[in-house]
Amino acid sequence: MDEAEILTDVSMRSKRSNGYDDAFMESCREELTVTAARMREGEYWVAEDDRVCGLVCLTAQGDGAGEVHAFFIDPDYQRRGVGRRLWATVLGRAEALGLKHLCLDSDPAAAPFYRAMGFEVIGETPSGSIAGRMLPRMAISLGPKA
Repeated sequence: MDEAEILTDVSMRSKRSNGYDDAFMESCREELTVTAARMREGEYWVAEDDRVCGLVCLTAQGDGAGEVHAFFIDPDYQRRGVGRRLWATVLGRAEALGLKHLCLDSDPAAAPFYRAMGFEVIGETPSGSIAGRMLPRMAISLGPKA
């Protein structure tokens, strides 16, 4: 498998670990597929053990804003600190870029993790894969706290 296929495989297995059925997963396939173009559009980081065990993507959007995409942890590595380590990497890069805040669209099952990382729900956004499904829109402010 090439790098994009490996990242797609981790993304799909991570998403499925939230209990989604085959029909749901097939609906998400295009949105979760990591492509060479997507890898050029954002900065990706991976966590590795004997294999890729997690991934995350950050895109800077200007005006001090950034978007977190494709934050997935292999089910065999969930709840073992991989997500926190990847988050620390993204946070460090966002601060180095001078970003003032980050946003993301969360799977409902992942919202507690993002809350633990300091994100707050700021609204809802339509799923890019499932018509009528709404996802938590989350944000975090970076930099000095008041």
